Amino acid sequence: MLTIDHISMEFSSRPVLDDITFLINRKERIALVGKNGAGKTTLLRLIAGEYQPTGGRIAREADMTIGYLPQVMLFQDDRTLREEVMTVLYEGTKDDVQNQPDEARFIAEMDRTIIGLGFERKDFERPCSEFSGGWRMRIELAKILLRHPDLLLLDEPTNHLDIESIQWLEDFLKTSASALLMVSHDRAFIDNVCNRTIEIILGRIYDYNVNYSRFVELRKERHEQQVRAYQNQQKMIADTEEFIERFRYKATKAVQVQSRIKQLEKLERLEVDLEDSSRLNLRFPPAPRSGDFPLIVEELRKDFGEHNVFHDVTFTIRRGEKVAFVGKNGEGKSTLVKCIMGQLDYLGTLKIGHNVKIGYFAQNQAALLDENLTVFETIDYVAVGDIRTKIRDILGAFMFGGEASDKKVKVLSGGERSRLAMIRLLLEPCNLLILDEPTNHLDMQSKDVLKAALQDFNGTLICVSHDRDFLNGLVTKVYEFGGGHVKEHLGGIYDFLRTKKIDNLQELEKSKPSAVSSQPSDISSAKLDYAAQKAAAAEKRKKERAIAETEEAIAQLEAQQKQMEEELALPENQTQERFQKYESIKHQIEQKLYEWELLSEN
Repeated sequence: MLTIDHISMEFSSRPVLDDITFLINRKERIALVGKNGAGKTTLLRLIAGEYQPTGGRIAREADMTIGYLPQVMLFQDDRTLREEVMTVLYEGTKDDVQNQPDEARFIAEMDRTIIGLGFERKDFERPCSEFSGGWRMRIELAKILLRHPDLLLLDEPTNHLDIESIQWLEDFLKTSASALLMVSHDRAFIDNVCNRTIEIILGRIYDYNVNYSRFVELRKERHEQQVRAYQNQQKMIADTEEFIERFRYKATKAVQVQSRIKQLEKLERLEVDLEDSSRLNLRFPPAPRSGDFPLIVEELRKDFGEHNVFHDVTFTIRRGEKVAFVGKNGEGKSTLVKCIMGQLDYLGTLKIGHNVKIGYFAQNQAALLDENLTVFETIDYVAVGDIRTKIRDILGAFMFGGEASDKKVKVLSGGERSRLAMIRLLLEPCNLLILDEPTNHLDMQSKDVLKAALQDFNGTLICVSHDRDFLNGLVTKVYEFGGGHVKEHLGGIYDFLRTKKIDNLQELEKSKPSAVSSQPSDISSAKLDYAAQKAAAAEKRKKERAIAETEEAIAQLEAQQKQMEEELALPENQTQERFQKYESIKHQIEQKLYEWELLSEN
C-alpha cells in the first residue's frame, strides 16, 4: 500500500533518519517507538506529505487516503461541535453527487464516535471555541476516524483522553479497516492495538512483526548481541593497535604493520545503539515518618458558582498507601488535588495528618523553575547524599543526557520543563507525593525509571493518571470521579477496569458524566449574577485573544521554519548564519507552544 524507499532526512546538516526502508500493508497496525527526538514525528510528517525527504522516496498506491493527527494543531472556532464534525460528510463530494455518502447512516456513526470520545449530546451544539485544547484534539480525532482513511497516522492520540475514552479508541482501532502507524508512550494501549513494532534509534529502524511486549524481549536479546560484538571488536582494535605500536619501527614487520593499519582504516566500527538503563536505580530520599492517616476527607463539597463539581466525598488514606484518582476529564480530580494543596476553598472537612510533608507535581509546576539555572544546576541544587554522584545518569534517563544537561531552563520547551520539574520533585524529601498526570511528557524508558522509584517509595502516593500500564502494579486502591461523586474501589487499576465493564453493562441507559470542564470559565453565564457574568465574559475574551494571538504566532513561525528547511535542503544555502536562524526559529516555536499549553489548560 505504501513504500518507504531508502528515506533520509536531515535538519541543519544533522541526520535524523538515515536510509530507512519498509512497507506498510493494508490493515496493518504498527507501533512506531523510540526515544523523544529519535525522529518518530518527523517520519509521520514525511508520510503525511508535510516534509519532503532529503533522500529517497515515498511511493503510495493511486487514490490512497491518509488521515494524520499531529500532537499540536490549529483549530476552527466559528462552528459548533456538530457542524465541525459534519464537514467530513461533504468533503470532496460537491461535484460527485452519485458517490455522496448516506447522511442518516453517517450521522448515526458520527454520534457513536463523538460520544465514544467522551462528549455528551448536549455538547453537540456548543461552539468549538468553548472547548479546551484537549477536547478540541478529540474533535479532530473524531473527524479523522470518520473519514475512514486507508492509512491512519496518529501522534500520541491518548495524551488528552481519559481511561474510558482510551478503551473506546482501542476497540475502534482494533476493528478498523484502516492501516495504522502510531506513535504512543502508552504501553498498554499500543500492546492491545498494534501487531507490529518499528523502533527508530540513531537514525535507523528495527522492524519486528510482533506486539510491543514481545518486541521488548527481542530488543533486549539484540542489545546483548550488540554488546558482545562491540566488546569483541574493541578487543580486536586494541590488540591491533598494540601490534602496530610495538612493531612500527621494525623493518622486518613493516609489511604487517601497514596491513594492520589499512585493516583498521577499512573497519566498520560497531555501535551499541541502545542505552541500557536497567541498572539505573533511582530512589527517593527516605520519607520522614508521618501520622497514621496523612489525609482524611469528610463530607467534602466543591462548587463553582451554582455548578457542583463533587459533594459528600468521604475517604481516608492511610500512611504508605498508593492510590489513583481516575475518571473523565472535568469530573474534579485536579480540583480535589488543589483543595488538598490549599489552592481552592471548599465545604466540609479536609485534614492533613501529623508531620505530613507534601511533594506536588502539576503541569504548571514547570513554570516555577528558575529560568537562569542550567538543567544540571536545577537538580544539583536539591540533590543530597549519594544521589549527587548519579545526577548525570538520572538526567540521561529523563532525556537530558550529554550537552542537554548544560542547557538553561529558559530555553527548554514546555515538555522538557515538565520533565525537569518531575526530576526535581523526586529528589526532595517528602512523605506524601501527589502527582497530577506525571507521565504526559515522558517516554517509556523514563516512565519505567519513575515507576520503579515510586514502587520503592516508602511514603504515601496519590496519582492522577490515565496511563493503565503506569498504574498497574503501582496502586492498590482506585478512587473513581464521576457525576459529582467519588467512589472507592479496592484493588489495582485492572481490577477497577474489570468492575467498570460489568457496571457499564448495567448502566448503558444512564447519562454519561459531563465532559464540560469544572473550571469557573466553563460555567453557564446564565446561572451567574450580572457582575460575575461580566467578569467571566471579560476573562474569557482576554484568554481567547491571547490563545488566538499565540496560535497566529505559531503558524507564522512554522511557515518560516518550513521555508528555512526548504532553503537548507540545498547545499549552497547551508551557511552558519542560516543554521543559527533556523535554530532560533525552532526555539521560538517551542516557547510559543509552551505558552499555548499554559493558556489552553482547563
